[in-house]
Amino acid sequence: MELKRGRLIDHVHLRTRDLAASKRFYTAVLDVLGIQVTDGGQHFHADELWVDVGEQSSRIHLAFQAADRATVDRWYQAGLAAGGTDNGGPGERTYHPGYYAAFLLDPDGNNIEAVYHGPADRSADAVTITWGGPA
Repeated sequence: MELKRGRLIDHVHLRTRDLAASKRFYTAVLDVLGIQVTDGGQHFHADELWVDVGEQSSRIHLAFQAADRATVDRWYQAGLAAGGTDNGGPGERTYHPGYYAAFLLDPDGNNIEAVYHGPADRSADAVTITWGGPA
C-alpha cells in the first residue's frame, strides 16, 4: 500500500449533515484539481480529506492548491454548478503578489478556497509513504 502526502497536514476530517450534497460538491471541485474521491458508503475521502455525517457540521476554512489561474476559474465554476455558494469569485488577492484565488461555501457553510500562488518550483509533487519498510 502506498500513499502520497504533503508535509504538514496528515488529514482533515469534516462533518456534514447531508453526505450526498457534500459528496457532489467535493467530487466536482476536486475533479477539476485531478483528485479522485472514493466512496466509503457512510463517508467519502480524497487524499487527506475525510468527510462523514455528524449531528453538527464543521465550520472551517480549507484551501486547495491549484496549478494555475485557469484551474482556479474552472474549480469555481464546477463548485457553483455542484451546489456551492459564491464567497469571493476568482481574482488576485492582496495576501502576496500573484495570490490568485476563489472562494465558495460548501453545502455546510465551510469556506473552501482554490489558490494559485504564482509560478514556483517544487522539490517534489508529494511525499510517498510505503508500508512494510524498515522501522
